Amino acid sequence: MDIFSLSPSSGQSPSHLMIFLHGWGADANDLAPLASILDLPNYQFLFPNAPFPHPQVPSGRAWYALENSSYQGLNESKEMLVSWLLSLEAQTGVSLDKTVLFGFSQGGAMTLDVGLSLPLAGLCSLSGYLHVTPEVTATPIPPVFIAHGRQDQVVPIAAAQQARDVLTALGVTVDYHEFNMGHEIPLPVLAELRQFLLKLSSPISNKNVFD
Repeated sequence: MDIFSLSPSSGQSPSHLMIFLHGWGADANDLAPLASILDLPNYQFLFPNAPFPHPQVPSGRAWYALENSSYQGLNESKEMLVSWLLSLEAQTGVSLDKTVLFGFSQGGAMTLDVGLSLPLAGLCSLSGYLHVTPEVTATPIPPVFIAHGRQDQVVPIAAAQQARDVLTALGVTVDYHEFNMGHEIPLPVLAELRQFLLKLSSPISNKNVFD
């Protein structure tokens, strides 16, 4: 995989990993500015490029096709991401239960689909959606942060509400937030996200923190 990485600002070995999955038509560099804003000095941040070229944006990438409901390429991206995530502990020394998967828009959909099959520390979906009902096979099930804009004209707010309701019914702990915003990631969203991530880093178990 083509990956951009930022080492912990503490200068020490990472205590946690955070993986950022970009949206349709963006690339690995798109979400990189979020790392410094989140101010998590013990985290290593990884930004993979989606495997497929975007059909309209020359330098853009895609996790799967959005031209129709067949989502061509989805299975290939899922298999690639799972294989890569499972390899990270050997590469970084950080286990899956200290690894956070984050996605924006199409990356958020990938996060929800892939992340619930792995014992990750947590999942973060911003302006994302469910393209299928995910298989929840991870033990324990990672908690999920969802943030979405009420004025989002790319992915309607109803998609986030549906994801919240479906995941809750599946037994997933969901930290859900709606904002007066469009298809974007403003500072108030990052403030809530940072609080979620700080809970994941708590020495108390995730179950107790999020109950």
